[in-house]
Amino acid sequence: MRVISGERKGTRLKAVPGSATRPTTDKVKESLFNIIGPYFAGGDALDLYAGSGGLGIEALSRGCDHAVFVDKQRKAVQTVTDNLQTTRYESKATVLQQDARSVLDQLVLKGQPFKLIFMDPPYHAEEHVPFLEIIETNRLLTDNGVVVCEHGSDVMLPDRVGQLEKIKVQRYSDVITISFYEYAATEE
Repeated sequence: MRVISGERKGTRLKAVPGSATRPTTDKVKESLFNIIGPYFAGGDALDLYAGSGGLGIEALSRGCDHAVFVDKQRKAVQTVTDNLQTTRYESKATVLQQDARSVLDQLVLKGQPFKLIFMDPPYHAEEHVPFLEIIETNRLLTDNGVVVCEHGSDVMLPDRVGQLEKIKVQRYSDVITISFYEYAATEE
């Protein structure tokens, strides 16, 4: 696992020890960033279920200003912290060892929107729709932002959640599919 592009291109990242976390492969990561970016002029990223932190770190390497990494597993939080030290992004990151829902509730109170939100819960959890509802209702996504939902290929996410509209679905295997959401264009 490595940083694919940007200022930290080629830096190797640690994986979370054990089998409780499944990292997004380099091939999938490169493809999804080619869809949403590939580079950014600032903005903040939210990496829910961060695991090793690969997606949030990639966003920082490609130009995001700050990233919030969320995982409730102690081993994952330690791995994210180690990877941030390796990439020298500690000052551009906040790492939270908490439940993703609790963090979303806190962000609602702060009113902090993000340019990129990565959601990759364990496939059996499939918490995408309730989380998309929270994000949409509370405007946790900037107007030009994207929510990236990694999910099992056997799951079909809705085309629309409030004003969030699914703009693309990319199937990578019989197991992995990614759905991309942004705010629907409004007619003037």
